[in-house]
Amino acid sequence: MNALGEAIGELCKIVLPIPEESYSGNPDSSIAICTLSSIDLLKKFANSEIMNQVSIAGRLLSENKGIDEIIKFVNQNHKISKIFVCGKEVWGHKAGHSLFQVHKYGIDYHNRIVNSSSPDPYLTVSESMIEYFQKNITLIDLINETDFKKIQTKI
Repeated sequence: MNALGEAIGELCKIVLPIPEESYSGNPDSSIAICTLSSIDLLKKFANSEIMNQVSIAGRLLSENKGIDEIIKFVNQNHKISKIFVCGKEVWGHKAGHSLFQVHKYGIDYHNRIVNSSSPDPYLTVSESMIEYFQKNITLIDLINETDFKKIQTKI
């Protein structure tokens, strides 16, 4: 990430604080839910019985640090095999799009997510962690779907 991007990110934390939230469910489940920028949708999952069937539900707000965290998480939690990606895409960052691109194409020799249209799609995780993510995780594309009941029927 460049210096300007870092500075803007720090300013945003102060001006527009967004709590980083995830909710744990059934530790034996192989399912994770990513609601992208849809905080209300995340809260619906967190307060529902579906958390008995899901290992974790959380958000993804950035095409770099956020994706790094997802890849680290699945590498540390080998029970996870499926991630449902739903909710509104992150305006300007296209974090959901970048998550699917790294899953399909990986990164280049500059650690940039191949085919990402995000403004700063650079990862810090190792290539072996990305390979594990690619080979062992199935992503289900429900990007821009915010209807809780519709998403729930797919899980």
